[in-house]
Amino acid sequence: MALTLHQLRTRAATIILAATAAALGAGCTQIETDITQGWDADRLYEEARTAAEDSDWTRAQDYYTKLESRYPFGRYAQQAQIESAYAYWREGDVEQCVQACDRFLRQYPDHANSDYVLYLKAISTLNQRNTIFTALLTQDIYERDADAAQTAFDTFKELIERFPQSRYAHEARRRMHELVLSQAHHEYNIAKFYFDRHAYVAAIERDQNVVRTFQQTPYSDDALELIRDCYREMGVKDLEADVERVLALNQNRER
Repeated sequence: MALTLHQLRTRAATIILAATAAALGAGCTQIETDITQGWDADRLYEEARTAAEDSDWTRAQDYYTKLESRYPFGRYAQQAQIESAYAYWREGDVEQCVQACDRFLRQYPDHANSDYVLYLKAISTLNQRNTIFTALLTQDIYERDADAAQTAFDTFKELIERFPQSRYAHEARRRMHELVLSQAHHEYNIAKFYFDRHAYVAAIERDQNVVRTFQQTPYSDDALELIRDCYREMGVKDLEADVERVLALNQNRER
């Protein structure tokens, strides 16, 4: 039996309504429910710590962020900021880690854990993902990022000056020493680069900077030897002899 125009319109409207309802229903099922709704500060903090212990840094970070947002003046707020910064670091998001450390240090400059936050900021600045107490080999850091190395050095220095008795002070001194060696090594490598290309004047300038600035490092004598070799290649015998005498004096002092 043929349908009337009114029946066709009614059936079409019914189909459209049914399709719309189905689409809305599907959309509702796709909306994620925030399982943390209704959690108090204790629950959020404990769940964040559990996630961190499981190395689920993304979930831990989410809980710490919600804890800071919902309970900014609660007893966990400061600790959550510290642990949030650490979670960023473990996730490999060193930029966010440094920003979180800076924010904490601005808000709580005299906090009991400010030394730890300074230490975390420094190693994050170096973009290292090693465990916090393992050795950091920085021989080539200046070749990779001299600005980051300088910022890290300054942060380690601030830690030592402000918290000389900190449990992190010894490690900060060791890393500062490594950064100095790294910079000296980098400067010497540049001088060697110029020497190998017969740019002897440029090589001497770089070597002189090593001798002046990094006198207490092994690269000081290496730089003097390269200066001597530069004068030898240039045929400047008197200056070559002067540098040779300085090297001899240094060797005698070391005996």
